[in-house]
Amino acid sequence: MFFTYILYSTNLDKYYIGSTSDLVDRLKKHNTNHKGFTGRTPDWTIVWTEEHPTKGTAGKREHQIKAWKSRKMIENLSNNLAQRIPIYNRERSLVRTR
Repeated sequence: MFFTYILYSTNLDKYYIGSTSDLVDRLKKHNTNHKGFTGRTPDWTIVWTEEHPTKGTAGKREHQIKAWKSRKMIENLSNNLAQRIPIYNRERSLVRTR
């Protein structure tokens, strides 16, 4: 199972779009101090996610959303079409639903 996701940082007032097979681990990495874009602040939260059967489909959806280059469209997706977000641990057990 793979996910396309959108993160939001209140400190930066910015969104980040990505894809992964492990949302919990990926969010931890985004919130660590590193040289990448998300490493500038440790307050990233998941505001939207979409499940995909393959890495390829998750990646295609990620690129589709990034191609919009529109904050308004991203906010509409995350606010109006928000889903209940399943959060899984490394053993693939459901931890919680947001």
